[in-house]
Amino acid sequence: MRRWGRMDGLRGVLAVYVMLGHALPLTNLPGWITTPFRHGEAAVDLFFALSGLVIAHSLERFGGQFTPFMAARARRLLPVYFLVLAVSIGLTALGDPLAALPWVGDEARHIMAAALPQPLFLHLAAHLTLTQGLIPQNALPYAYVTLLGPAWSLSTEWQFYVLIGLIAPRRLGRFALVLLALGGAYRTLPLGGEFSRAFLPDAAPFFALGLASAVMLRGGGTRVFWLCLAGACALALPGGIEKAVTPLAWGLAMLAQRQAWGAVLDGRAVQYLGAISYPLYLVNEPVQRALAPLLGPLAQGHAARFTTAFLPLSLGLSLALAALLHHAIERPFMRRQNDRLPRETIAAAVAE
Repeated sequence: MRRWGRMDGLRGVLAVYVMLGHALPLTNLPGWITTPFRHGEAAVDLFFALSGLVIAHSLERFGGQFTPFMAARARRLLPVYFLVLAVSIGLTALGDPLAALPWVGDEARHIMAAALPQPLFLHLAAHLTLTQGLIPQNALPYAYVTLLGPAWSLSTEWQFYVLIGLIAPRRLGRFALVLLALGGAYRTLPLGGEFSRAFLPDAAPFFALGLASAVMLRGGGTRVFWLCLAGACALALPGGIEKAVTPLAWGLAMLAQRQAWGAVLDGRAVQYLGAISYPLYLVNEPVQRALAPLLGPLAQGHAARFTTAFLPLSLGLSLALAALLHHAIERPFMRRQNDRLPRETIAAAVAE
């Protein structure tokens, strides 16, 4: 399977979009600037579709064997995650980062917790095992976002890895339809407990869409892809137009892989953002949490003064730290992973 490099560019664009969506609610910028960046959940849904696309090949690299596949996923994701999680817990322990920002509204409060949750050991255990997305809201409220907000989607992805790794489907198209049906059942059948959107069945249609895309890109036909695209749109429609448009945005991203106008995703800067997108996605909120109480008192209650200093600093520092994490931690662990693969498998992965 050839490598679809423009998807790397899309990953970078989505990570920057999420970063802006976290930063702008702390500023006093007018609504016409901030409103377009209030669809972070839609961006994460596209991340889920991307995961479905790339994990199909990753599973095949390990011959469908669960343990090597999950070990590779752990080496790829956990070192950066655990480091950022530790920093985020330390910052949260310092207290409410928004206390010095009287102008912020509920949107910012929903992004940043004011204090460490209780009982802390339960929240910590959930985050360390990436099971926070499996916990019903009435059992441990908001467990999926308490210690490191962006990590909720990592829990969802981990559930997907375990499921596809255990099943190791030989026919990805059929498995995509199973995931689509799972999403449909979750939206129509009472489950006895209210789960967060980090619960895998909530995102299953987007993983299905990614798997169906992998099948189509391999020349396996388009029927499953169109079924998953239509199904994802139909299942998302009750959530509003934003939800229904998101699967169509994925279809547009697929089209961009073959069209000249999609070359904007080939740019060196966009491709590099794709390379550092995972640490950027995780680190931007802790950076903003650290800067808010530092810059707030300096602004002395002047929202415009705070915004002028906070926005460029938070974006620049997030990008710099993401690059550092990528080169110092993420890439070395990826190299170790490749060192454990047979040479022919590495060559296939490079040629993808």
